[in-house]
Amino acid sequence: MFRAIVSVGSLSAAARQIGTTPMLVSRRLAGLEAELGARLFHRTTRSLSLTPEGEAFLPHAVALIEARDSAFDSVSSGASGLSGVLKITAPNVIGHSVVVPVVAELIADNPALRVDLILSDGLVDIATTGLDVAVRVAEMKPSDMIATRVADNPFTLIASPSYVARFGLPATSEDLVSHPCIKLHAMDAWPFMKNGEMHRVRTGGPFSASTVDAVRAACIAGVGIAMLTYWDVHEQVARGELQSIVLADVEPKEVGIWAVFPTRAHMPSRVRAFIDALRDRCLQGSRGRP
Repeated sequence: MFRAIVSVGSLSAAARQIGTTPMLVSRRLAGLEAELGARLFHRTTRSLSLTPEGEAFLPHAVALIEARDSAFDSVSSGASGLSGVLKITAPNVIGHSVVVPVVAELIADNPALRVDLILSDGLVDIATTGLDVAVRVAEMKPSDMIATRVADNPFTLIASPSYVARFGLPATSEDLVSHPCIKLHAMDAWPFMKNGEMHRVRTGGPFSASTVDAVRAACIAGVGIAMLTYWDVHEQVARGELQSIVLADVEPKEVGIWAVFPTRAHMPSRVRAFIDALRDRCLQGSRGRP
């Protein structure tokens, strides 16, 4: 209940999430605070936020929940297969093209398993929202999260055949300045590696967008050159809707697909199975990659 309140930010929303009434949630919270001898939330008529004591208690509450889930999982996932609710967040494009097929196979093989998938191109706090695992495309940095690399996912320059027929191909990174480029809002400059060092190229063009889907669609329509990751465009490249561009003086920066989870301890078998299945699918999909 405490984690649900933290996740959704109000007692009434937490009550809806766990299927009870706001009055009962309020009473249970008061009982928890009395047992702890500390106030966990600052509460006003308009806002609710964690106190320092609440901040300190949250990771312990999450650990208790994980330990409980692990205990149930240890005796309920034998011959009957995986069970329980697997809660995942992933970027939109990779979520549709990679994660959904993976969980569809897991559900088919494990009738007692349920999956709750949140697709978002923003970062979702998996610790406070009660998610089991986040699939992220990134160059991971040290954090409180535990991460395992699932697959390589290099940035890729792409253009449509119709664009190439009209404007030709850039040969070097300097040539990009004279080409219309489609920018993703989250990328101020395009990252390349040159002689082992980071080399960023600022580009411009008639169109920019906030989502990978929109940038990819504009690129297919011939608006300009785009930079996305391999897993964002591999199907379109395979179908001939887009073609990869190789520059002579630089290489696109390598990032990865990562599975991120709050802690390595008490990891349910359904989470391990999902990560293994995701890695297998990415391995199959990367065969034949240049």
